[in-house]
Amino acid sequence: MKVEEGSKNKGGKIFIIEHEAKKILAKHGIPVTKEFLANTAEEAVKYAEKIGYPVVLKIQSPDIVHKTDAGGVLLNIRNEKEVKEGFETIIKNAKNYKKDVKIAGVLVQEMVNEGHQCIIGSHKDPQFGPVIMFGFGGIFVEVFKDVSFRIIPIERKDAQEMISEIKAYAILKGARGYKPVNFKALEDVLLKVSNMIWKNQKIEELDINPLFVGPKGVKAADARIIFGDGV
Repeated sequence: MKVEEGSKNKGGKIFIIEHEAKKILAKHGIPVTKEFLANTAEEAVKYAEKIGYPVVLKIQSPDIVHKTDAGGVLLNIRNEKEVKEGFETIIKNAKNYKKDVKIAGVLVQEMVNEGHQCIIGSHKDPQFGPVIMFGFGGIFVEVFKDVSFRIIPIERKDAQEMISEIKAYAILKGARGYKPVNFKALEDVLLKVSNMIWKNQKIEELDINPLFVGPKGVKAADARIIFGDGV
C-alpha cells in the first residue's frame, strides 16, 4: 500500500491528508498527537504498543475528507486483537465508501482524553485575504456556530480577544468543576497558525479540528490543509 502524500482535485488544488498536515503543523511548533502511519495490521500493532494503549485508528485517504462519515475512525482501541480487527474494518469501510479510493494507510494515534474540543481554521476571503477562525465544539462546530474571526496576521491581543468573544469562554475559564484551560498555550497556537498562513500564502484552507484544549496545554488531534495551484 503506497503512501499518497497529496492528491490534486479537478481544480488543481492539493489536499494534504491528516498525517502529512500534522507534520507541517509540528514544523511550525504546533503541538500534535503522537502517531504513526501503518500500512499493515502488523505495523499497526507495533505502533500501538509503542504509543501505549488505548489508541485511535483513522483511515488516511485524499479521497475521504470526513473520516467519521466513512466509518474510518475507531476510538479507544485497547489491545492487539482490537488493533488488527480495527485495521481491517477501517480499510473495508473505506473501500465500501468509495470503490476506487486511494488509501495512504491507517493512522495509529494516541487517545486524547483531557480537554475541551475546539477548532482553529483559516481560509482566504475574496475581499480581505487570509483570515483565521477560532471556535468551540469539535465535530459539533457547525451546530454550535460559536466562532470568532480575525484577518491574518494577528497579534497576541487579537488572539486573546478571539478566545474571549466566543460564548463558551466561560467554560474555558472553568465551569461545572472544570479547571481553567492554559490560555497562554492556546494563544500561542493561534499566533503560530497565523504566522504559518502569512508566510505560506498558497495555503488556501486549514482546519485543526479537534484541537484539545486543557489545563496542561493544547494538542491538535486532527488537521487538513489545502494548497492552491503552483505548490
